[in-house]
Amino acid sequence: MSAYQHAAPAPVGGRMLNAATLSCGVLVAVMLAVLAVRFMFGLGSVTALNDGYPWGIWVVVDVVIGSAFACGGFSVAMLVYIFNRGEYHPLVRPALLASLFGYTLAGVGVIFDLGRPWNVWNMFWPGSANPGSVMFEVALCISLYIVVMWIEFSPTFLEQMGKNETKKKLNKAMFFIIALGTVLPMMHQSSLGTLLVVMGVQIHPLWQTAMQPALYLLSAISMGYAVVLFESCLTSTTYRRKLETHLLTPMAKIMLGVLAAFLLVRLGDLTVRGVWGHAFTASIAAVSFWLELVCFIAPLILIGAESNRRNPAKLFLAGVLLMTGGALMRINGFLIGYDTGPGFSYFPTLPEVLVTVGIFALEVLGYIIITRRFPVLPREGAQVAR
Repeated sequence: MSAYQHAAPAPVGGRMLNAATLSCGVLVAVMLAVLAVRFMFGLGSVTALNDGYPWGIWVVVDVVIGSAFACGGFSVAMLVYIFNRGEYHPLVRPALLASLFGYTLAGVGVIFDLGRPWNVWNMFWPGSANPGSVMFEVALCISLYIVVMWIEFSPTFLEQMGKNETKKKLNKAMFFIIALGTVLPMMHQSSLGTLLVVMGVQIHPLWQTAMQPALYLLSAISMGYAVVLFESCLTSTTYRRKLETHLLTPMAKIMLGVLAAFLLVRLGDLTVRGVWGHAFTASIAAVSFWLELVCFIAPLILIGAESNRRNPAKLFLAGVLLMTGGALMRINGFLIGYDTGPGFSYFPTLPEVLVTVGIFALEVLGYIIITRRFPVLPREGAQVAR
């Protein structure tokens, strides 16, 4: 039995049709129209992909960055269930819901980028699977993790449907599900960094290092906490709820600890490899590197003091900066710092951008619908949702 007493989660309620849901609906409709063209006429009809750049923002933003943003559920669950920090339990369901949408849509997003999407089943078929491939490990772990998260989140739906007996039976196996939900993201987040390692000299020296698996894992964990800060601040404002500062303040301290470990590895690796000179060249890669580094360091300065961590605006800004730093790190490694040789270049087309925006709009729309109709957020005594 937990020593912590928390308010039971409850649906927020309120109208489903509002400016936010209508805007998201329009963006999703535009995305579907672009995808219809893509599947009818091929990737070349809507993207700038070529033989030198076989993947663009649909993979880098929707999958590589999107899955890192979706690490909030994993990061908070690790605190609660692995490190026995039960006081953070009210943050588990909201974080898990955001992760659920992020990973599910990232998995679906991969299909958009495949030249022959109808052959996607081949990578899991025993006769054609390649267990020695880093991409196979990423695909397998992400696919399994999506299933695990749907099972882990299913008690929310069972509660709303009154299936309490089914929920009790599921809870008996939940320890195994939670264990998988901790191991799988650690595996594939580090393997996303390994993808850069195996690309060799095609990756700029500022991001080509054997430490990338550790860097990607540490940054993903810290980004997970940053997304929880971002989502909690945004939800409290949108739904007019009291911000859970008593939970976010100590959690921000944990986030800064993971961030400090990341920076120690990152800066130490750059120094040991002696590649700082590349950061002082007149190039887009150098400018983007410094933007990335500033976004990672800024949260330590902004909320390093205990008093600053009690300020909701500073918590929100620190979360946004850390999310931006993690996103830039992945864009830099997979796009800006990637050079496949002369004769090839890549810049996303408007349809690619519209699909990416549509993916995020679909996540926001799904989050609004489920939090309004299912018990996700903790119940409040005087709750107003419009």
